[in-house]
Amino acid sequence: MSRTPHKDELQTLDTTGTVWPARERFLMDAGLKADENAAQSTKSYGMNWKMTAKTILVQLHHKVETVEHLSKHLVLVAQDCLLNYMRREFSFDHLESARSGDAMHFHSYSLERTKDAYSIILNERYSTDALGVSKALGLQAKARVELDVILSELENKIPAETVFQPV
Repeated sequence: MSRTPHKDELQTLDTTGTVWPARERFLMDAGLKADENAAQSTKSYGMNWKMTAKTILVQLHHKVETVEHLSKHLVLVAQDCLLNYMRREFSFDHLESARSGDAMHFHSYSLERTKDAYSIILNERYSTDALGVSKALGLQAKARVELDVILSELENKIPAETVFQPV
């Protein structure tokens, strides 16, 4: 019996602020060369929940229609705190308990400490189709139109003096 290989994708999340002072403090603690002025900085950093959630949902929106057309599944596996944030900040009321016929699945895991170790525990599973992902973002247009809008907005923000000029 042949199996279709799975394609996995791992992404990092967005942060706010700068981790540089923490990096420099770590280097100093490890006895390595570091910038002492940077290590003294009190600037903080943290998770940029909004940008992380938005980026993930936009990427899912771009991919899920193709996955659905191929009768495959796309699964977002994330920690419960991120998916809880997405449920609060976006339109997720229409998502239901996981159904095998849906192309888009969300798996929520919690991180729990048991004695001297950590483990991940499946917390919740729900799913939707391509239209449901669009609805979650509040979109009524197709992904291509949205991409054009995004590119136009980005181009408008690029200062003229930084645009390449032919000689």
